[in-house]
Amino acid sequence: MLLLWIILFAAFGGIASAAFAVVFLWVPEERSARILPHFISFATGALLGAALLALLPEAMAGAGTAGAHRIGLTLVAGLGVFFVIEKLVLWWHAHSLDEGAGLDHAGHDHGGHGHAGHDHGRDRASGVLVLVGDSIHNSLDGILIAAAFLTNIPLGLVTTLAVAAHEIPHRVGDFAILVHAGLSRPRALLLNLATGLASVIGAVAAYYGLRQALGVLPYALAFAAAGFLYIAVAGLIPGLHRRVDPRTSATQVILIALGIALIAWAERLTHQ
Repeated sequence: MLLLWIILFAAFGGIASAAFAVVFLWVPEERSARILPHFISFATGALLGAALLALLPEAMAGAGTAGAHRIGLTLVAGLGVFFVIEKLVLWWHAHSLDEGAGLDHAGHDHGGHGHAGHDHGRDRASGVLVLVGDSIHNSLDGILIAAAFLTNIPLGLVTTLAVAAHEIPHRVGDFAILVHAGLSRPRALLLNLATGLASVIGAVAAYYGLRQALGVLPYALAFAAAGFLYIAVAGLIPGLHRRVDPRTSATQVILIALGIALIAWAERLTHQ
């Protein structure tokens, strides 16, 4: 019976929050094209907040003073792994462009679209990294939900609500990132929902092997934090700099701050 509770609430925390993005399927495309860039700014703040205010502090607390150095090493390794992942995605995209865009053997672009293609490649890489980072994060959320339910059911319910509270802004922002990366809105929603299944997988794994899962949890949290930091700093912020007019820049700063503030508020709820 307890396992069923864990599965249901892990699904709620991971999948139901992703379903919130379905509202964008009802928004006309012209209007959503104006709205979605704002969510990129919001997502940047949410990712920075999740990494620096939630994941890393939890990792440090779990590892303790003795494990602080290993947390740092894990963070550096995670940044390196996500750098390599992005390089592979960009290489794959550039290779496909070379085959279809009429480049000669010296690599000259006869179509004049090299810079635009590279920007699109970076957007696509950001989308892939979001899916990878979300899958890791959601599996860890599932572990936390299972751990709370194994302690007591009220704690499990509170933990699930806190997870859903900080996942909803992530998912809305991630939906914007995936659409920005070139996916159709239905496909972006489907992939967003699919990453939520990782929370159920993490919860079931934690139920059957809690001690082993919690033993590596601080370092998995640090790795997930590295992913979110890399996505925000290397994937999203350069795109925000493409528009430098004062009004847009001020809006971006406000939305980034709002994303950070909302994650900080959700994190405070988690520890009350």
